[in-house]
Amino acid sequence: MKKKKRKVFLRRMRHKLLLMMIVLTALFAVLIGTLVYINTSKGARYEKEVLSQKNYESITVPYRRGDILDCNGTVLATSNKIYSLIIEPKNILRDEKKRAATTDALVKYFGVTKEEIDGFLEDSKSLYKVVKKHLSYEEVKAFNDYKDSSDGEDVTGVWFEEGYTRVYPYKELGCHMLGFVVSGNEGIGGLEGSYNDELNGTNGRTYAFLNDSYNLERTTEPATNGYTLVTSIDTEIQKIVQKNSLELQKKMNPKNISVLVMRPKTCEVLAMYNLHQYDPNDAYNVDATRYQFPEMSDEEFKAYEEKMTDEQRLDALNEVWRNFVLSDTFEPGSTYKTFVLSGALEEGVLQGDETFYCDGHQQVADWDIYCSEHAGHGTLDLSGALAYSCNDCFMQIGALMGRTIFAKTQSNFGFGMRTGIDIYGEMGNDSLATLVYNEEKLNEVELATSAFGQGVSVTMMQLGTAFCSAINGGYYYQPNLVRRIVDENGNLIKNYDNILVRRTISEQTSAKIREMLQGVVENGTGWRTAIEGYTIGGKTGTAEKLPRNTGKFILSFIGFAPVEDPEVVIYCVVDEPDVPEQDMSGAGTMLFQMIASDLFPYMNIYKTNDMDPADVKKVDENVSPTFVEGSPTDDNVAPGAQQNEEDADAEETEKTDEGEDAGDEETGEEGDESGETEEGSDGDAEDPGGGEEAGDGEDTG
Repeated sequence: MKKKKRKVFLRRMRHKLLLMMIVLTALFAVLIGTLVYINTSKGARYEKEVLSQKNYESITVPYRRGDILDCNGTVLATSNKIYSLIIEPKNILRDEKKRAATTDALVKYFGVTKEEIDGFLEDSKSLYKVVKKHLSYEEVKAFNDYKDSSDGEDVTGVWFEEGYTRVYPYKELGCHMLGFVVSGNEGIGGLEGSYNDELNGTNGRTYAFLNDSYNLERTTEPATNGYTLVTSIDTEIQKIVQKNSLELQKKMNPKNISVLVMRPKTCEVLAMYNLHQYDPNDAYNVDATRYQFPEMSDEEFKAYEEKMTDEQRLDALNEVWRNFVLSDTFEPGSTYKTFVLSGALEEGVLQGDETFYCDGHQQVADWDIYCSEHAGHGTLDLSGALAYSCNDCFMQIGALMGRTIFAKTQSNFGFGMRTGIDIYGEMGNDSLATLVYNEEKLNEVELATSAFGQGVSVTMMQLGTAFCSAINGGYYYQPNLVRRIVDENGNLIKNYDNILVRRTISEQTSAKIREMLQGVVENGTGWRTAIEGYTIGGKTGTAEKLPRNTGKFILSFIGFAPVEDPEVVIYCVVDEPDVPEQDMSGAGTMLFQMIASDLFPYMNIYKTNDMDPADVKKVDENVSPTFVEGSPTDDNVAPGAQQNEEDADAEETEKTDEGEDAGDEETGEEGDESGETEEGSDGDAEDPGGGEEAGDGEDTG
């Protein structure tokens, strides 16, 4: 009985197990059927839902930085589109055939090696690897054409990311006005730095998302491109200036040449040049600093260049990037007499018909300050005093003006303060104020030497702007480079009107000054600037550098044409020409004549003068040591001058620090506006023994 029950139990168990297996099999069949149904009917939908849960990174759409144009629409700085080659290792590695085809195409069209591609593909899960940057449109187009053909149908997992690079078509031309751009579209110096916010735009972005129908879509927020600057710069004038400056450099090999060309009626800058230039396309190329190491051979410089520390490299480059026209100060010499005479006439100190007697020296306090013509120029009227650049006469004029009127004149013409030009580079007002003597410090000696341009220091931009005012009817405008800002379609965003800061002198005084400055060219020290058929006015400057009596000078000439209705001002400064007698070289006047001969026809300045340049009176500005009677030293420095020079040393250190702070605040560049003066001008005025003087000894009295 027991065996029968056991068999019955086992039989029931087998039946139950069989039934369970049938049920489970049926369930699995239903499940598999359901999965197949879902995959075929709704698989795409669920795939997108899964994908939507992944962390997608939006793609940046870069903006295009605005262009910089000259006054004629010539492009001085632009942004060209470039491409970065991106590959997706994960997709490329899914098929060996496609991997081979893609590798071969990349090697063929982009110059990469198979080993380099294999290295990128090692990250097999990556969907973003940058293979090559800065590709041109032509390179990308050639690859895409191949990829779209039947031969390239197996190429996969390759795409291109767009970007922009800054390009300066004329390379070093106008580099100090333009500045340059570093990574992140950050402008440094010049217009690039000063108008960085206007030139930059806003990046856009591309996003991926699922719509209501669960379709994967992409949307793009377009980038906002930067604005374009339309400037007063004239590329052809800049070329003329550069060509002639380089010609003079070959003849005289000076330490530096700087030129400023302005439109006197508005104080707009047409050209700005410094001899030692750099290519903004490659601003960090140390080869541009070669001139700073004249004692080294080319081989020695190359070796030194390789060993330069980052600090040494940056210091050397800062010197190249520095804009002499704005950032460096120097004693102007006799060009300053233009403003002294203008102030004396405007304030009624002079009526215009006065004469002065030059006996070769002027007693100031307890000291005799001699004119360069120790025998004296004799009796000179105002035109003669300016034409012969007689220091004795101008010391007498300064004394008649007195400290109050003299200080007012300096201030009216903007000396000791910023011009407000719309690019970085100027020192701060506090630093600039130390470069001229205010009313309290204008003692007899300081007043006398300041009257002929010694002891005061200026920048080229200060003096150029003041000179425009002196000849344009007395209107002192804020100098500027940008005329207007437009968008990428040429629509006007902002227009910059000429800003009249103040009146300096009257129309009548300005007319007298223009006539007297014409006399400087036709009867005086500016004779080398005469050009047949043109009426030209201007003033020479020959400033002896510190330390005195070393034979080192800055030669300058600032002139304009035509005298009747000035259209252009050209200011030329030549620092230490490599010639036996620098002060007698006439380097500044020679450069003016070279530039003006090419520039006047280009600007359609017509000839209105019948005078032959051969008929002008040739008077050279001869600067010789000024003897101070009773001087206790060989340097011919009055005791008060020595003390003030010691004070100036301390002031110079403080001024340099202030200038560096100003430079950091404005441009972020270390030492860009250090405030160092080329002539060490603080305290120079107290040295009546080394000033700028003129005259060749011809007695006009």
